[in-house]
Amino acid sequence: MYKKKIVRLAIILLPLSFILSQCFTNNSSIKDDPRGTNYAGSATCISCHKNIYKSYLHTAHFMASGPASDSTIRGSFAKDSNEFVFNPHLKVVMDKRDSGFYQTSFVNGKADQSHRFDISFGGVKGQSYAYWFTNELFQLPVSYECRVHKWINSPGYEPDRVVFERVVNTRCLDCHVSYIKSAKPELPGFYEGVEGYEKKSLIYSIDCERCHGPSAEHVKFHTDNPGEKKAKFIITFSSLTRDQKINMCAICHSGAGNRMLKPTFEFKPGDTLAKYMVVNNKLPLDYKNIDVHGNQKALLASSKCFIKSNMDCSTCHDTHVKDRDMPTLYAGKCMTCHSSDSHIQCKLTGQLSSSMLINNCVSCHMPAFPSKTIVVGQAGAMVHTHHIGIYPEEAQKILTYLKTKVN
Repeated sequence: MYKKKIVRLAIILLPLSFILSQCFTNNSSIKDDPRGTNYAGSATCISCHKNIYKSYLHTAHFMASGPASDSTIRGSFAKDSNEFVFNPHLKVVMDKRDSGFYQTSFVNGKADQSHRFDISFGGVKGQSYAYWFTNELFQLPVSYECRVHKWINSPGYEPDRVVFERVVNTRCLDCHVSYIKSAKPELPGFYEGVEGYEKKSLIYSIDCERCHGPSAEHVKFHTDNPGEKKAKFIITFSSLTRDQKINMCAICHSGAGNRMLKPTFEFKPGDTLAKYMVVNNKLPLDYKNIDVHGNQKALLASSKCFIKSNMDCSTCHDTHVKDRDMPTLYAGKCMTCHSSDSHIQCKLTGQLSSSMLINNCVSCHMPAFPSKTIVVGQAGAMVHTHHIGIYPEEAQKILTYLKTKVN
């Protein structure tokens, strides 16, 4: 272990001036897009789609990744809130320095390892972080749970050991950034499973062209023809078939246990999912066994609502707007089929007022269950299942709570 630290220190010191000079900016604002000349970059969308663009900045897809900074890191660096204690002998301290934000492990009161927050991932339920080590990415040991506002041990890490060597591989980046180009690792064999990347090619977030395809021709045409209102040379979601719509979402929302055939950065709207991965569609018998990286596509596809209709992901989700934590909005989607004039009304109709029913469709029929990976103490963050169904125990909980509230 001592030898390993000496080697690492030597490697860090040599290119230190270069590494510290790097600025993590969103490459989508650069004219020459690293994905090729067919791409224009999301910044070009603003002139014509300003309101949609501004709205999208508040969505989970936009917060999938970003450069770590004061504005993106959710956790507190205040003296009374900047520690995560594993046990009396081991802790990690989060602190702000002139050169950035850092996580430092302490063993028996002595500083052991320290690495900078370089990239933040997520920001709705939880947030995790990565640091650059030469041209390789590693996850930091402490993450953040947004709902309870606490630093936590990063998901899947041991509860009594600080680890700075977990590799951030291409499969992680496939769904958290819009693009990054692979490169030969500068330290081949130093860590198992390590991958190298071209830092300057990184495009943060899930940007416009990740879901609409290359837009350079679209931008040029509409710049030259400002009077043309029909979208040309761009893929619109409404133009896709149901399977194509599902596949576009499933490229990231079909679970983490799939066999990858190639990186998904090349996937474009209208592509076939099977060209990129072999999806494990085996569902657990217990629909409560879900998580943030679960197979939402298969869970939804197993629902009667899906099987007996033409619904797709966009039936309930508008990716351009922040629609989380809005039960009435989602209930309104349900009521387009389950209206008072329909023969498929909720069985609690008559027992509760219409306002109570419409505010609790999701709570009863797509209930939230505790995450097995995002855990604070003994409690997991709550994640909604995408299997739409009847959950008698959950319905009874809601019914009891609402009746108690009324009385």
